[in-house]
Amino acid sequence: MKTRKNLRHSKDKETGLQTLQSSVKWHHIVNSAPSLWDAISRLLSDQAMVLSLNSSFVDPLLQFESQLNIIESSFKMVFAIPSLEKVREMGTSEDDKEDLENLYQSILNMFEETLLILVSKDFYKLQILKDMIIWMNEDTSYLQERVMMIISSVLSFASKKVKRYASIDAPCLGVLAAELSLLCFHNDPLITHQASLGMCYLLWIAKCQNADIEEIKSTMCNSGNHGLLPVPSDTEFLLMDLQQDKTKITQYVGQTLKPSLLTDFVWSLLMRLSSSNCVTAFEASTMLKMTLEYHAHKVTMVSKIVDAIYKQLCEHSSHVMRHTLLRVITLLIRSSPKKVIFQLMDYPIPADNTLLLMWQAAGSESRMAPHVLKTILLILKGKPGEMQDSLMERRRFSLDTTNMMPVAASQALCTLLPISSYKRAVAEFFPQLLMALMLQLFYSSDLRLMIKDRLFYARDALRVLLNCSGLQKVDMALKKKNCWNQFSQVLSHHHRVYLVAKTLSDYNFPQFPETLHYLYKLSVEGPRRSEDSVIIVIFFTELLNNFFKDPFPEEFLVLFRNWVNDPNPAVSKLSLQKIASMAPVINKSNGGIRSMAIYHFGELLKDMSQYPWILNDMVTGGLVPLILFLEDTEIRVAKACKYTLKICASELNWSTSYLLKDKHHNFELVVLNICKNLLISHESYITNLISDTLGFLRSSRIYLRRASVILIGYLTKLGSHLLLREEIEVMLDAIDPVLRDEDPVIRELAEITYRDFKEMSLKLTSSNFKQIFRRLFSLIYLKKLKPLYNWPDNLADSL
Repeated sequence: MKTRKNLRHSKDKETGLQTLQSSVKWHHIVNSAPSLWDAISRLLSDQAMVLSLNSSFVDPLLQFESQLNIIESSFKMVFAIPSLEKVREMGTSEDDKEDLENLYQSILNMFEETLLILVSKDFYKLQILKDMIIWMNEDTSYLQERVMMIISSVLSFASKKVKRYASIDAPCLGVLAAELSLLCFHNDPLITHQASLGMCYLLWIAKCQNADIEEIKSTMCNSGNHGLLPVPSDTEFLLMDLQQDKTKITQYVGQTLKPSLLTDFVWSLLMRLSSSNCVTAFEASTMLKMTLEYHAHKVTMVSKIVDAIYKQLCEHSSHVMRHTLLRVITLLIRSSPKKVIFQLMDYPIPADNTLLLMWQAAGSESRMAPHVLKTILLILKGKPGEMQDSLMERRRFSLDTTNMMPVAASQALCTLLPISSYKRAVAEFFPQLLMALMLQLFYSSDLRLMIKDRLFYARDALRVLLNCSGLQKVDMALKKKNCWNQFSQVLSHHHRVYLVAKTLSDYNFPQFPETLHYLYKLSVEGPRRSEDSVIIVIFFTELLNNFFKDPFPEEFLVLFRNWVNDPNPAVSKLSLQKIASMAPVINKSNGGIRSMAIYHFGELLKDMSQYPWILNDMVTGGLVPLILFLEDTEIRVAKACKYTLKICASELNWSTSYLLKDKHHNFELVVLNICKNLLISHESYITNLISDTLGFLRSSRIYLRRASVILIGYLTKLGSHLLLREEIEVMLDAIDPVLRDEDPVIRELAEITYRDFKEMSLKLTSSNFKQIFRRLFSLIYLKKLKPLYNWPDNLADSL
């Protein structure tokens, strides 16, 4: 008894044998139709090779590729033969004409039988039909109607065969559906009819592929239906054919194809937009937009599609094609905003005109504005230039392993925020956008060393945010204060953050309640990076200073008590600085907090003495408040500063400790000595110390304002060779209000400092040679430098 496999193999051999036997009676017409005789001979040979590969143990992929090559050769030979009318004309008698017609039909039948045999054993090989359509479209001289008849016949066969399989593997259905759907609108009605029938059978196969076949058969048995799986009737599909209804086709396709196949369908139509055939491109455009209009949520590989659109737009596409591609972006943003936005970030910066068009298309869908902004805010949590630690993190970035997406996100906001439909979403996310851009401004100031062009899109986006939120006066005020032009300077960045917060407060910006709530939330939860805390503390405190004079809310006071003990020295330093400058209510019962934090900082330095590479940063990070609070009116605070400064001097081998003893203590001499030591051992830190001291010029405490004027004077005098003219101008701006201070001593000190700054500004130059000369001169000059202010020993006691 033969097995099923042997029976199928015998049937294949019988098919070829029957054709071979029939060819004997056609031998007499070989001379009248040599092309047909050659075709039948080669087709017999090709069929034998295809079927032998089918029974071999060759790797399935290699097997299919070999079979496809053979079938392509057969296809081009079979469908290049003359039409049936021309074949009949080759006969000299009616018998000859009949034999020629039979030979002609046998050639087509043999080609179709080969396909049926392949598909009956493996639904994967339906992919050959897709390739047949491609071959057919490459040369219009082929018998296209006959090609389509064979394709619909094979699909009909497969739709009936599908019930025998528990599951089927037909990954080509999406691409094949796209090709057939376009042919449903062919100008030849016969081709249109066959394509419509083929679509009918294909959708039935796809429906069975999605469903549980056993469940369907069980349902049929229970209902008394024991026949074949039903297929859509010709009448039902002919109605589609006659109406040529694109809406109905896309509806069936979208509902029937599973996501991976629908994605193939969409991708194929997308590729057809660039077809040289204008009709095909137009039909593909219409079908693509209609499919995504209702079924975009099922489409996968969105990033790949967006990237393909970008590449097509970069080419010289037609106006119609450009409109379609941008519309696809709009439709995809509805269902996959995060995927679209992340892909749009994954291009070099600055964005080119093509990318800006895509941003505008993404922003045209007003319903998705909140989702778009949420995604952008997620990206803005990243730090530009930050290296990605793992493959999972860096897989989205095309620029090596460096994350530049936040810069792209900032530029995107410049395009999206002004869109009128985004107004409500911008109002909803104002606090988050405000702080995200403030942090990006901080990151961008460090980024300038990494890239040639200064890409301050965060600054531009912040200005756009203010203008879109009804805060045009704030933007103009900051412009007059030269704030926007100086955000690129690291030295003045903290001052600019303060300036933005202060200006917002001065204009009583209406978004204050939600902004304060968001800042409080950030402060409680804690930011991702320690450097973020610095910006948050500055901004948060300035808002509180301007809106809460007395009484000061206890929940906010708790935050400052926590911040003075923060492990980040910069946060602790700013907390001390801000506590000193806040309203009187926060300055009661806080001498203990200040002294405790300073003692704590000293003990921390002792613990870190074994890590000298960290110790330097820690010492210089907390040095400014330690020096200034030497003049604190509370003795316990001053003692704590002396204690911690002695530790600093010991760890850094400075000759300053003796000056900190009570009988020798003179604030100006201590400052002069510390600055000299800094210039010798830690020259590179001087600009940061100057920036830290600027903040204390606004203190509500007289002694801190006096002390800060002296400290900044010496730091600048001894470190002038490290500064640029623009940085001196920033300090001139900062010292200018102090010239009108209520305290006469402070005014006198400020005048001395201001004159020194003016002299330095005139001498500054960008010449490298002169810079080196000035540095050498400063090392000689510091030995001869005498006190500038003649600060008396007992002045602090008189405050």
